[in-house]
Amino acid sequence: MRFSEWEPVYLDIIADMGYDRSDDEACVRVLKAVTLNSDLVTEDDAAEFFGETATVFGNAPCLESDVRSLPPEGTSIVSGSAVGRVMAMGIRPDVVVTDLDGDIGPQLEASSGGALTFIHAHGDNQDLVRTYAGLFRGPVILTTQSTPENTVFDFGGFTDGDRAVCIAQEFGVRRVLLEGFDYDDPMPKEGSDPAVKLRKLAWAKRIVESLSDRMSLILPTNRQPTFI
Repeated sequence: MRFSEWEPVYLDIIADMGYDRSDDEACVRVLKAVTLNSDLVTEDDAAEFFGETATVFGNAPCLESDVRSLPPEGTSIVSGSAVGRVMAMGIRPDVVVTDLDGDIGPQLEASSGGALTFIHAHGDNQDLVRTYAGLFRGPVILTTQSTPENTVFDFGGFTDGDRAVCIAQEFGVRRVLLEGFDYDDPMPKEGSDPAVKLRKLAWAKRIVESLSDRMSLILPTNRQPTFI
């Protein structure tokens, strides 16, 4: 999803959630500053990590049961907070999509092991960006939900999970298995307002479903709906 298509959705999101676009753009400036020595890669380089089939791992409580029900296939694309859980199941992330929330240790470990990391800047993660963004040793792509510029890209998406699906679509994936996606039962997180999280996940669901006419989106058969 390119920015011309994404921007109207983005404007609706920030109006609904009460966010300030200038805060998103300020965080981009911080992200660029702290990653001057990072291994920033091009879109062409990033494309080498993706195949036509991928499994995108979200961080819902159902993640482990989903993996047992629907064995992962293809490129492993993992939302940041789910990296530790995925690695504990013996799955190596090929791609990590993160706003640096959650347990950072497994994310850095995956990066050191060669995973491509999409590091995202938004208005309320400036402190995390300052602290952690420059520590990733593997290949990195910088992303924003506002206007892209030079080395900072916008492939669409709001939360790590739906952003990962947008990224998969942009890089040519045509069949996606969705593991750990539950828009009504998020993983509890200390300091996070559950009501706000559900509002974010409502947007995530809308974004993922908007891609169902461009790629096969498959959920485990024990949960509905399944997009084909």
